[in-house]
Amino acid sequence: MVERARDELFSHIHRCGVLKALPEHQVEWMDDTIEYIAERYPDLTRDQLSELRTMGLRFCSPVIDHSQTAAETEAGGEAAESEAAAA
Repeated sequence: MVERARDELFSHIHRCGVLKALPEHQVEWMDDTIEYIAERYPDLTRDQLSELRTMGLRFCSPVIDHSQTAAETEAGGEAAESEAAAA
């Protein structure tokens, strides 16, 4: 049953466009959606609902683009080298 509730939650996330929302709106949306899931699946425990909420919020979190972070770090290093050479 938890698997069906999880699948339904992820389906709602995709359909509702919450991935593009601000983090505070995602939390509000998730709270409302978990309430809805609790009504649809009354046999789920509080712990299971809490786990679903956590999974849903993680799913909504943006992925860190390590290539961009590496490029920014590299650019920062080059700027420091240029400043040192100019001095």
